[in-house]
Amino acid sequence: MTRYSAESNLHNKTMTLTGNGEMDIAPDTVLIRLGVQTTGENLSQIQAENARISQSIIQTLQRMGVTDIKTAQYSIDKVYDYVEGRQIDRGFSVRNILEIRTNNLEAAGSIIDASVNAGSNVVDLITFDVSNREYYYRQALNMAIGNAIQKAKSIAVNLGISTTPVPVNIVENTAMPFPVQREFAATPIMPGTIKLEANVTVDFVY
Repeated sequence: MTRYSAESNLHNKTMTLTGNGEMDIAPDTVLIRLGVQTTGENLSQIQAENARISQSIIQTLQRMGVTDIKTAQYSIDKVYDYVEGRQIDRGFSVRNILEIRTNNLEAAGSIIDASVNAGSNVVDLITFDVSNREYYYRQALNMAIGNAIQKAKSIAVNLGISTTPVPVNIVENTAMPFPVQREFAATPIMPGTIKLEANVTVDFVY
């Protein structure tokens, strides 16, 4: 939380108001997490199969011009079934999730389709974001402060106050918003817009 305060000995009347600022921004970045999950009783074999399919996905995406690819998760887990209260060992599960980032939002659906065709059987999520989020959030924050100031001026006019209310304390009530995450359903992918919102509480003296 950011706080700014200034002291004044010239006024003893105060008002406290809230201000809100909102911006709808078109995202310019998409992050996709997808990968491969293989299961079986022979761990070495399913690891090798997982690696082969994962490499096929990476090569397919690189041929499409996608270069920002990294491993987001790699895990090996035991798999059990429970039958009539008895635990039955079903072998292992190997999961390799890749994180793919691109500024070409229109390619999101093609990236998923190509990955699935190359062997991907897990698509975790798609995240849309703006690359310069802080810049737009500061604009929303300035709008929120301006909103509170306009409220104070309006109240002063309606109350017949001759002096202009002066802000002496500003509290930021909102943190930077998170990117928009969408669960994968089916292509095509529609990014929509990202709402950036800022809220402040302002003390005025008059």
